[in-house]
Amino acid sequence: MKPKVPALDMEFVRAQYPKTCWEWSFFENAGGSYVPNPVIDCITAYMRETQVQPGPNFPVAAEAQARVDEGHARMAAIIGANKDEVVITPSTSLSAFVLAHALRPTWTDGDEIIVAVQNHEANSGPWRRLQEFGLKILDWPVHTETGSLNPAHLDSLLTKRTRLVAFPHVSNILGEINDVKGITRKVHDAGALVCVDAVAYAPHRAIDVKAWDVDFYLFSFYKVFGPHIGCLYGKKDLLIGAKNQGHYFFDNDDIAHKLNPAGPQHEMIASLAGIADYLDSLAEHHLNNPPNNPHARAAAVFNLIAQHEAALAQKIVNFLKTKRNVRLIGPATGAADQRVATFSFTVNNRKSAEIPLLTAAEWVGLSSGHFYAKRLVEAVGITDADDGVVRASLAHYTSEDNVEKLISVLDRIL
Repeated sequence: MKPKVPALDMEFVRAQYPKTCWEWSFFENAGGSYVPNPVIDCITAYMRETQVQPGPNFPVAAEAQARVDEGHARMAAIIGANKDEVVITPSTSLSAFVLAHALRPTWTDGDEIIVAVQNHEANSGPWRRLQEFGLKILDWPVHTETGSLNPAHLDSLLTKRTRLVAFPHVSNILGEINDVKGITRKVHDAGALVCVDAVAYAPHRAIDVKAWDVDFYLFSFYKVFGPHIGCLYGKKDLLIGAKNQGHYFFDNDDIAHKLNPAGPQHEMIASLAGIADYLDSLAEHHLNNPPNNPHARAAAVFNLIAQHEAALAQKIVNFLKTKRNVRLIGPATGAADQRVATFSFTVNNRKSAEIPLLTAAEWVGLSSGHFYAKRLVEAVGITDADDGVVRASLAHYTSEDNVEKLISVLDRIL
């Protein structure tokens, strides 16, 4: 029998954030999470105390470098990676764009890239644009009703010319969790690489890049309780083999610079230590004997998060099922192994854009649109893709009272 997972102490969790966060019932976490005090404190301290060019030349510069290195290293450890396998970038969109152009010279005309229609455009457009350079782009289609990806479809798409498959760990529309490990194994068996967009997964579940054997794995820290920067993980040999996209004098093994032409965002990278501190505080508060290993400790915390969110997710699913005029797009379950707590739906004969305006009047924050997954929204038959869907997305600090209020408000207006 598995040991019982303790419930999240919501009073403790919420005390780690600015009080203003709780003025709303906030359900647009998939667009960007709240930021806890330890992250805010890290950024503030860096800019007050060490706002100089990091380096070894004098004490305050050395301290600045140490803080940047600490944030970088601690976040790499949390996802099960080494610091030299992780590039901190301005965003996931830029990560994918730079990576695509860094890999392009290693391929030849007629080589193939498979791009999942389920992707956010960040992990779609950069690969599709390589068609201009002679590469062939193949769509991995979705089910037209559910939006799901069928891994069996890959069997007819993978060829000897396939070089990479780009797909999401979780769709930011559906909330459905894809089998990254199984898909990656299938792609590797065909001799190709994977690039996984984890932006919609990372706030909700533990990351284990080595166990999944992924080649490239991308997400954004502003969705994971941090500042507006991105994370690009890659296997070290692949990162070294990728072509320099920065200044010509960067060495080939200078991965952090050659794959981030924008340059490092020092105070933001330093603040990643605050995310680690926050997760550590949750571990210390909730677990009797939290693991010493930072990756295992983070996994234990995300186990708590998954349990909390799944219970709330099931309440929302159960409610939406009662509305005959509502189409839920994504898994009709709150089960933690099948979905994260991000929900998209449409309402018969209503514009999606109407709904958030009505809920906002009652201090419930939703959003609407295609959320940069326009190809997916079109593929599931939504004719006005710009109006798109209504989206409600939770985080671990979402309370049961928040969800009850959401349901109550939606029940009146749908």
